[in-house]
Amino acid sequence: MALLAATAGPVRALEVDLELVLAVDVSGSIEKDEAELQREGFVQAFRNDAVIRAVTGGEHKRIAVTYIEWAGTGHQRLGIDWRIIDGAKAANDFAQELAGLPFASALWTSISGAIDFGIERLRESPHRSKRRVIDISGDGANNHGEAIIPARDRAVRQGVTINGLPIVNGRPSPYGTPQLPNLDWYFEDCVIGGPGAFIVVANGFEDFGRAIKRKLIREIAGLDGPRDRRALFRPARMEKRPPCDAGEQMLRDMDDT
Repeated sequence: MALLAATAGPVRALEVDLELVLAVDVSGSIEKDEAELQREGFVQAFRNDAVIRAVTGGEHKRIAVTYIEWAGTGHQRLGIDWRIIDGAKAANDFAQELAGLPFASALWTSISGAIDFGIERLRESPHRSKRRVIDISGDGANNHGEAIIPARDRAVRQGVTINGLPIVNGRPSPYGTPQLPNLDWYFEDCVIGGPGAFIVVANGFEDFGRAIKRKLIREIAGLDGPRDRRALFRPARMEKRPPCDAGEQMLRDMDDT
């Protein structure tokens, strides 16, 4: 665990409408240009008028946000510590900080580790809210560290909602590992949980900006509703829901061959 950027000084505790952990996959399956598309998606989302209207439309007219990046169990990094977003200036300042963060990748995919680190960040939050959310975005299944279900269930028992943004791209990683078929179903069954949990699917990294903007608006406004499968087109889709140890199984199968 390490810091990506210096944290700010002491923060005054505030009542906010949402405490939101943005947990972003930087595992080895994501190449540098794809990571830049993810980062730019967040930057543009926080500069978007509709996102800012959602922020200022709640009871307290502000939210608290922290940004982390994750890969395997030894790579959960704090990029931006807790920031209050209460209007266009604060949102643009947050976007500017995001744009300036260095990029570091690592091997493996530990969604369970990302959830646990997200819970740790929520414990460290100086703010108070009725809703606490961990927003997990990624392009693969858990394959490192603890199994996904125990980590998810611990978070849900603590009153935390986990939402998901699976990035469906259909291409193997730089190391030759194939993407899990039906990654959206995996996120639905194995990753998300808690009150109002949902997924928004990105159809490739080029679609990430559209997907994260839509997802942030729903999270900030506290909107429930159908899970968003827009822009999915997979003619060879397997009509089978992957098991929650699918990532671990894929690694075992690769070792066997």
